[in-house]
Amino acid sequence: MGKKTKDLWTADPRDVLRAGEGFDLAALDRSDSPGWEGGKKKAKKLMATRASLLSELQERLFAEGRTGGERAVLCIIQGLDTAGKGGIVRHVMGLVDPQGVALRSFGVPTEEERKHHYLWRIRKALPPAGRIGVFDRSHYEDVLVVRVDRLVPEEEWQKRYEEINKFEADLVNNGIIVLKFALMVSHAEQGLRLMERLDRSDKHWKYTTSDLETRSKWPEFQTAYQAVFEKTSTEHAPWYVLPADHKWYARLAVTEILTRTLSEMKLAFPKAEWDVTEQRRMLAETMSTETLAKSLEETRDNVESAMAESIEVRHEVAAMPGVDPQTAQRMAIASKAAWTAELDSAIAQKRQLLADRPDYTG
Repeated sequence: MGKKTKDLWTADPRDVLRAGEGFDLAALDRSDSPGWEGGKKKAKKLMATRASLLSELQERLFAEGRTGGERAVLCIIQGLDTAGKGGIVRHVMGLVDPQGVALRSFGVPTEEERKHHYLWRIRKALPPAGRIGVFDRSHYEDVLVVRVDRLVPEEEWQKRYEEINKFEADLVNNGIIVLKFALMVSHAEQGLRLMERLDRSDKHWKYTTSDLETRSKWPEFQTAYQAVFEKTSTEHAPWYVLPADHKWYARLAVTEILTRTLSEMKLAFPKAEWDVTEQRRMLAETMSTETLAKSLEETRDNVESAMAESIEVRHEVAAMPGVDPQTAQRMAIASKAAWTAELDSAIAQKRQLLADRPDYTG
């Protein structure tokens, strides 16, 4: 795990960023960093600390999915051009093993996709069990762009809010935790970021001439986003609205919310469904005495390293707000006892297996 860093969150970011009843997008200070008192430098330090914990939790989720578990996490990332969606993918999801992440970007629907219901392509991209799914844009384009650009009649997109709520409720009921992040950049900051893309030849590929047309519809998009928050920020799938003028804050907030969510899932590596002792004996029969002796020498280091990481994860989780420290401490003690028993068992069996070999001299 990473080096201990003081937690400078003054409140759970899920509480301060959630679009609850009465949320007013127009009142959002997009250069603010709600709930965080540490500034940019300390934010980077905390992200480095969270990285090892997030990676460990994601590995446990992946292992659970590989052994019959049904849970997954879906992160939906919305925002206008330059809001920092790609940065979230690189800097947050880049902290975990890529094989445990299912990334999908949704642009203009293809000809095939237009033949189907707008949720058809979304359903096809849902993360399988054990994965963290990431949608760079999503089905919300069908109540944002579609509304602003008047691509379908109003009565058509109006009914989609309820369809989306039902769809997301079904996901949650089937084991997919839905985290929705809206990156809200200010009009001024968007202008600066677009200008940077024009000033730098290595950023020209990010710019399209249609960006100015979209920017001209800023008020309409703000109205559309306000409606999304009012109509689809639900108990089972709330919206987290992130001020995004400071990229470091948006990345920190997503990292923290994802880490806290995973920590509350009580993830653990699955227990073997086969006899470990018997499998160890059978494997030893395929090894030379010299190799088995080397395995014995490495046993303590291998198991104790894994034990230390496991206990550190429990300590990190225990430090999360809302976790009972006494309960967490008892779990850490029990975990250490279980690891120690496994270590003693492995060493004892290998010693016996070696002792039974006539060419082993000890």
